[in-house]
Amino acid sequence: MRTIPDLARAIWVKSSYSEGNGGTCVEWAPAFASGVVPVRDSKTPGGPMLAFPASSWSAFVTGVKDRAQSAR
Repeated sequence: MRTIPDLARAIWVKSSYSEGNGGTCVEWAPAFASGVVPVRDSKTPGGPMLAFPASSWSAFVTGVKDRAQSAR
């Protein structure tokens, strides 16, 4: 079982795919993305955080990029 690191001092980065209008904003903490990738909603930074296995997160990001490219 993997443990989630203490993210109290994490530097969160907004996804480049998030809308710039304050809407759908996903952030992640790349410094902690070793084994698990912490993700949260930027509109509620004190709210819940999800942690995905790095391989699952990578597959998700690849799927998003592929979908965005096929929509063009």
